[in-house]
Amino acid sequence: MSTRVGNALASLWHGLFAYAVKFGVVGFVGLVIDVTLFNLLRLGVFGDDHWAASAIGAKTISTSVAIIFNWIGNRYWTFRRHRRRNYLREFAEYVVVSLGGMGIALGCLWVSHHLLGFTNVVADNIATNVVGLGLGTAFRFLLYRYWVYGHHRADGLSNIDRVEEAQRALFEEPQRRPAGE
Repeated sequence: MSTRVGNALASLWHGLFAYAVKFGVVGFVGLVIDVTLFNLLRLGVFGDDHWAASAIGAKTISTSVAIIFNWIGNRYWTFRRHRRRNYLREFAEYVVVSLGGMGIALGCLWVSHHLLGFTNVVADNIATNVVGLGLGTAFRFLLYRYWVYGHHRADGLSNIDRVEEAQRALFEEPQRRPAGE
């Protein structure tokens, strides 16, 4: 019985938890980028007389920069075994999902800032980087894992045999053919 539990836990670890931890690490670095850039823009470090200094403008810019970083981290680390050959399509799908997550964060920010009237920087950060981030992260993780990097995708690189064959072709000496061929 304990072997079954052990196998189930190992399967859960390799099937979901390891992805969640890696996704969390990449996401944390992306969050640092997002929050830092958001606050620099909101505080007017790059000037305060333009759209980028507004709450919505700052969040749009900071999240867009974080999306690009996170795609690279998730493609080459978190979901590397499930990345797609057609990286442009993968990136387009990643951006669609990321924009959905950004829409969730922007919606929380808009409600807090414009509907409820909480206009200070602390309230903006709570609305977008706590509430919006939590809701958006769950949304993005599920869609990245099961759609963008889903193991069922026909053009994925998840078949380890194909990956290993490609690595051998790149890094090993080709076999020599007999002189008669």
